[in-house]
Amino acid sequence: MTGVLEPAESPTGSSTPVDPRKVLSSLQTAIGGAVVGHEDLVRSLAIALVAEGHVLLEGVPGLAKTYLVRTFAKTLNLEFRRIQFTPDMLPADVMGVIVLNPKTQGFEFRPGPIFANVILADEINRAPPKVQSALLEAMQERQVTMEGHTYPLPSPFIVIATQNPVEQEGTYPLPEAELDRFLFRLIVDYPSEEDEIKLLTQRASEMVLEPTMSIVDPEEIAQMQGLRKSVYVNPEVIQYLAGIIRATRMDSRVLIGASPRAGVQFLNAVKVLAMFEGRDYVVPEDVRSIIVPALNHRITLSPEVLAMQETGGSARDGSSLYEGIIKNIVGRVSSPR
Repeated sequence: MTGVLEPAESPTGSSTPVDPRKVLSSLQTAIGGAVVGHEDLVRSLAIALVAEGHVLLEGVPGLAKTYLVRTFAKTLNLEFRRIQFTPDMLPADVMGVIVLNPKTQGFEFRPGPIFANVILADEINRAPPKVQSALLEAMQERQVTMEGHTYPLPSPFIVIATQNPVEQEGTYPLPEAELDRFLFRLIVDYPSEEDEIKLLTQRASEMVLEPTMSIVDPEEIAQMQGLRKSVYVNPEVIQYLAGIIRATRMDSRVLIGASPRAGVQFLNAVKVLAMFEGRDYVVPEDVRSIIVPALNHRITLSPEVLAMQETGGSARDGSSLYEGIIKNIVGRVSSPR
């Protein structure tokens, strides 16, 4: 362990080694020219991409969730697809279908829009349960099975889903099994006064600077994913992380705690965060800094706690409730020095 992360060598040895810090900075700069005030969200999206996880963006309409994802996709030299989820969708609309080819008189598979690198699942909670179930294999195994045949999805592969926590008419709550496949649930809030003034100033002068070229290519992503495996995690930090995960299952306010899958995915995320900070090792602060978005969708609160929140509470109050409980649980777990 050297303390400072060395740039990763290219798998082929033919290109310049990638520096994760510069990659993140370039992404935030490029996206910041078009989407104001979302530097932390961009960092979380980048972490999920390198950690091979998925992201759920939650917020009321008009907060540029979809625009943020589209802009993020523009900075990546990857295939991007947007899927608008609706109540009348079928699994085939996402995964693809088996059709009869009249020329060959044989059946062939026609891939659906899920066969891309970056998937924007817009208003994912409007899809019926059949579609939600069909997504489970794709998100976890990165493959689709049709009529007994398995078709691998492209690599890298990330699903970035959006949902509106307020307008619930015509929606289907995401099942726990699907929520557990998201690395982060990111709450998109209203911009600060400074950011809102900057946004309106940009629009008034039409000086929105959208990315005109890709910042990151697939080889660089593969390099960073390989570099992630070399990041050192001290046994004490592993014990600390495990202690937090286990503490969620023993809290009286929590009906169902975080799963072992949550711990495994979160371990990958903190290693990527350390890389973006320029370190080749994880520190306890890495765990604490992203623990809320990593767990706020993986715990189920008891009915009594939820009933107290629902009495006059808003959607934002609900997310604050989860945040407060998670931080309280973390504060009761002994942290290594």
